[in-house]
Amino acid sequence: MPLSPPPGHTDAHTHTPADAHPHTLTTPRTRTPPATRATTAPAIALALTTALTAALLTGCSSDGDGDGASSGGRGHQEKTGGTGDQARSTPRLPRPHTPFDYQLGGAYDPPAGVRAVSRDREAKPVPGRYNICYVNAFQAQPGRAATKWWRETHPDLLLRDPDGDLVIDEDWNEPLFDISTAAKRNALLKVVGPWIDGCARSGFDAVEPDNLDSYTRSDGGLDAADGQAFARLLARRAHERGLAIGQKNTTEFLDEDLGFDFAVVEECGQYDECGPYVKAYDGRVFDIEYEKEGYEAACRRWHGKLSVILRDRDVRPAGEDGYVYRRC
Repeated sequence: MPLSPPPGHTDAHTHTPADAHPHTLTTPRTRTPPATRATTAPAIALALTTALTAALLTGCSSDGDGDGASSGGRGHQEKTGGTGDQARSTPRLPRPHTPFDYQLGGAYDPPAGVRAVSRDREAKPVPGRYNICYVNAFQAQPGRAATKWWRETHPDLLLRDPDGDLVIDEDWNEPLFDISTAAKRNALLKVVGPWIDGCARSGFDAVEPDNLDSYTRSDGGLDAADGQAFARLLARRAHERGLAIGQKNTTEFLDEDLGFDFAVVEECGQYDECGPYVKAYDGRVFDIEYEKEGYEAACRRWHGKLSVILRDRDVRPAGEDGYVYRRC
């Protein structure tokens, strides 16, 4: 049974609903910012363990190449090839407020000064940078071909309503995965897990699993505990493969210890949500703003405390009409 999507599939969100032209700017997904809540720094135990391991095995940090990885004892051991599971190494965290670029719409040479880059899992990492691998882990990709593949290959992993119809994220026309039971979560991991393994083989430093908040669009078919349980499986798989893992949005999970090492957030300046992420992840936060107002607000309040960029909502490659990139 194949474990990868059909030919031509890509994981990258282009921030364009399925019924819109690929190069047409679209309105943001409607969001209701949750109330501010107290946070605790996730993955403290992981940080202590990996720091001790790095000190014992390497005796020093190997981050001197300035690739945006955190020092502080998280030495990056060389990954070696293997025929089965990838050789394990100590996950590296990104440095706080590292200059960043978000390249989900297509790879290109990063702007001058950028030290960390997020790209789709099928793209190649950038030499000498901290590379984050995007994976759509909680929802299927939009389009008939992707839905057909899931229906034919893993029909039990698509969430359905009481009438048997697929539960769809209407903004992006993406079917939700069914993570409502431990058995289903483990079955889905057999598909998504190899994608994470592929990120490690390709040389990425970290993984960004998207749609962590899919339960909020499930019409009651999922709850927060389901999302948290699958997130823990993804974090364990990433760490076993030597990858750090980033929390994507979802402020309501910040006070849960799910194993995340940093955060990738969208429009925390626009919705005044940056503070809890900064507190939880000690500045290891990459914020992508799509509106000038949100970008300017984030820069005024959080410059030097997290990484803030302005991108066009379609995250187009450099050189295409409509491409936008700024950082503060």
